Amino acid sequence: MRVALHSVLKEGQESGYEQVHATVPEDLLAALRRAGITNWRIWRSGRHLFHLVDCEDFAAAMAALDEDPANQRWQEFIGAYVDHFEDTGGSPAEAERMALGEVWELRAQAEAAERG
Repeated sequence: MRVALHSVLKEGQESGYEQVHATVPEDLLAALRRAGITNWRIWRSGRHLFHLVDCEDFAAAMAALDEDPANQRWQEFIGAYVDHFEDTGGSPAEAERMALGEVWELRAQAEAAERG
């Protein structure tokens, strides 16, 4: 499944947030993989962050991460930068309803047209 999240940074934390994401801790990467997350991308526009998470079961992944010490350390650390998550009751764990079903893709249509 693919899930979209929207979070908002605290005022003035934009560059710091990007700096700490230049290389996230290896133990966090391992925790994400153990939780079944295969990819997590983040885009920033001003203070707004847009996340795209790929995994088998987002609710199960969030539950596993809630119990993981590496993720707990990261959440405590990154909380200095992130103000809140939008539309998820303040927590990404409630984002199951944010699952994304693809409607259309330019590249896929163009490739299909080329194949005839």
